[in-house]
Amino acid sequence: MTENAQQQPPAPDSELPTQYAPADVEGPLYERWVERGYFEADAKSDKPPYTVVIPPPNVTGSLHLGHAFEHTLIDALTRRKRMQGHETLWQPGMDHAGIATQNVVERELAKEGKSRHDLGREAFVERVWQWKAESGGQISGQMRRLGDGVAWSRERFTMDEGLSQAVQTIFKKLYDDELIYRAERIINWCPRCLTAISDIEVEYQDDDGELVSMTYGDGDDTIVVATTRAETMLGDTAVAVHPDDERYRHLVGKQIKLPLTDRSIPVVADTHVDPEFGTGAVKVTPAHDPNDFEIGQRHDLPSITVMDEHAVITAHGPFQGLDRLEARSAIVAALRAEGRIVAEKRPYVHSVGHCSRCKTTIEPRLSMQWWVKVGPLAKAAGDAVRDGRVKIHPQEMEKRYFDWVDNLHDWCISRQLWWGHRIPVWYGPNGEVVCVGPDEEPPAGEGWHQDTDVLDTWFSSGLWPFSTLGWPEQTDSLAKFYPNSVLVTGYDILFFWVARMMMFGLYAMDGTPPFHTIALHGMVRDQFGKKMSKSFGNAVNPLDWMDKYGSDALRFTLARGANPGVDVPIGEDWVQGSRNFANKIWNATRFALMNGATVDGPLPEPSRMSATDRWILSRLNSVVAEVDAHYEDFQFAKLSDALFHFAWDEVFDWYVELSKTTFQAGGEAAEVSQRVLGEVLDVTLRLLHPVVPFVTETLWTTLTGGESVVIAEWPVDSGFRDQAAEREIETLQSVITEVRRFRADQGLQPGQRVPARLTLDGTPLAPHEAAIRNLLRLQPEGDSFTATATLPVAGAEVALDLSGTIDVAAERKRLAKDLAAAEKEKAQATAKLGNEAFLAKAPENVVGKIRARLAKAEEDITRIQSQLEKLPPA
Repeated sequence: MTENAQQQPPAPDSELPTQYAPADVEGPLYERWVERGYFEADAKSDKPPYTVVIPPPNVTGSLHLGHAFEHTLIDALTRRKRMQGHETLWQPGMDHAGIATQNVVERELAKEGKSRHDLGREAFVERVWQWKAESGGQISGQMRRLGDGVAWSRERFTMDEGLSQAVQTIFKKLYDDELIYRAERIINWCPRCLTAISDIEVEYQDDDGELVSMTYGDGDDTIVVATTRAETMLGDTAVAVHPDDERYRHLVGKQIKLPLTDRSIPVVADTHVDPEFGTGAVKVTPAHDPNDFEIGQRHDLPSITVMDEHAVITAHGPFQGLDRLEARSAIVAALRAEGRIVAEKRPYVHSVGHCSRCKTTIEPRLSMQWWVKVGPLAKAAGDAVRDGRVKIHPQEMEKRYFDWVDNLHDWCISRQLWWGHRIPVWYGPNGEVVCVGPDEEPPAGEGWHQDTDVLDTWFSSGLWPFSTLGWPEQTDSLAKFYPNSVLVTGYDILFFWVARMMMFGLYAMDGTPPFHTIALHGMVRDQFGKKMSKSFGNAVNPLDWMDKYGSDALRFTLARGANPGVDVPIGEDWVQGSRNFANKIWNATRFALMNGATVDGPLPEPSRMSATDRWILSRLNSVVAEVDAHYEDFQFAKLSDALFHFAWDEVFDWYVELSKTTFQAGGEAAEVSQRVLGEVLDVTLRLLHPVVPFVTETLWTTLTGGESVVIAEWPVDSGFRDQAAEREIETLQSVITEVRRFRADQGLQPGQRVPARLTLDGTPLAPHEAAIRNLLRLQPEGDSFTATATLPVAGAEVALDLSGTIDVAAERKRLAKDLAAAEKEKAQATAKLGNEAFLAKAPENVVGKIRARLAKAEEDITRIQSQLEKLPPA
């Protein structure tokens, strides 16, 4: 903590404005927290560490609801741990986002009529750094708006000097351990981004294509194959059949004519072929299909590349120079002209891979690339979860994790980009290959040059939990804050990012996993459960809602929807409801301050307290325990809901209302309640703070005079419970609720006063007569009192004189009409449900609705009859 943080702030105002205005409060409060160093972390502290890394947002990005959701959860965890006395580090930073960032800057250049090639590599990279300085990272300011309690002095970028050293170090280590290699293999190629992309960067979707069946060979040697990519036939080097397929046994080993070319190709037998699918024969294009590549390796087939990096045909002949889609149509037409088309199916819906960045259809392509041999790394990542060193929460997500790490293919890590960590390998004039570590000088001299590719962005972000702490240097921060306590991230990047961090962390840190717990959350969706998307027209800018309702309102709404591993629906009216909750907290604290609530001195002995005081303190401690249990289980929705209902229902709607009578009466009881109310608000505000930090900071400092709730102690369960007081107040609540319901049924206005006689002697309600009368607007009975309605509740009796408040005859007439309508509804629903023919034909949802109508009608009948019985005679 900085020296400034030790200084006491000016004494808070004893009064609060009549209304809470988030826009006036949030910005200045956040800057004050940062200036005082509350979010910084001291690596030399003797406090127990608590570390969380931010899933680094792209430098090109801006805050979206997914970020706001995730950051709210992480901020709640770290704020609580800070209050619990942990040396808490929430590590911020951004990812350089290779493809995305290069695309952004290339679009900027295009506006100037230039390409990156006009600038050259060095100048282009300098231009990207310039863009980052001027336009990148706007998300940092938006994180401040949200209230993120990150250690800004430790902010890192995946391309900064320290992280670059970490990347070069681990590349060299993996290379020396023969876990990185260079090989020509099939990769996913994006013809738009002009780079290889990994399997996890390919998005699959059903597209309308075509399935064309055609004949290869002639006469008795004819064989039918089918394809959705006719253009690749120019690179076919075999036809494959299953070894046990009797239909083709006579062809295996023979050469057959490949149409439209001057080549003949062999028929090979391979167990990969499914004899039950299609004709049982498949064309083999080793240079343009991953399965075909494997067949080619097994049968020593040549690999013929027939498309360039732009997916333009390079094979000699009439199709050379055509785009792949143009060539597809032209080749099918040419085959049709030769009479080789057997069948054409259009549209043929099939799953097609697209680049996750630009949505272009990817092209499998044989290419020389750098690879990570993931076998031993993935096994270690799986073992760390299986043996309990790392826990995945919720546990049912473990299966998805194992399905992935247990079946990982080698990882293509090279990208044909200019922006990123350049591969630290140099090639010599005589075929030499030298991998250079961060402390080594690259070879120099004529003919030496560095590999032109850069590393996959996930390579550097996979080092994030330890590279941000100074690794490979053995820093104090690394010793203090590694491994991370928890990783909070979406289940959608379990494979992209989490598995990478697990592999690299275990490898680089001598078997120590990067975090103890992986807490997975779902995705934010709209209020109808639909994925948010600009194309759907339902995307929301969280800044708009923060401007309108305040950051606390957005945070609380997101937290209340956060069940582990489950998607989160959110709608604007829910955010508005959370804003109302913030206002409720504000108004209740204003009431408390105006009525002398205090936190000074110890709590009075229970013997001096009323049952109401003992009840709320008993409930308070139960809620502290409940909230703690939910935090430990990452049940943000449950803890938020528990706090909402305790604060609104029990503290504000019951304790504050019951205390009004006590405060009006004054005396010792009022002094005791003033201290109890102060205690309850103090603890409640501290419990709420991690989720709604701004309003609670303002209220808590005003109530307590403390420096900041950010550094206040987290509440602990004192163990105080008073079951008798809880039962007594529950009885009181049932009486008040029952009489309120009766008043509403009779059409009385909430503020309308009614003469009443209360018979409470011998019941636990006797001490509460003043509160009952106050809350129910019940006047003393008076000399002319006539009991027109009597309510026996909880062993007591409440007699009301309604003669001067309602028109009994009119009320009976209204209720009789409602009763007749309910009985008619019941009769109709009963008749339908008794009709066997109807039940046999009607859909289940229709029958369900009629059953619900019947239940509602029966409920209405019972309620109306009860109201009629309670009315006085007309």
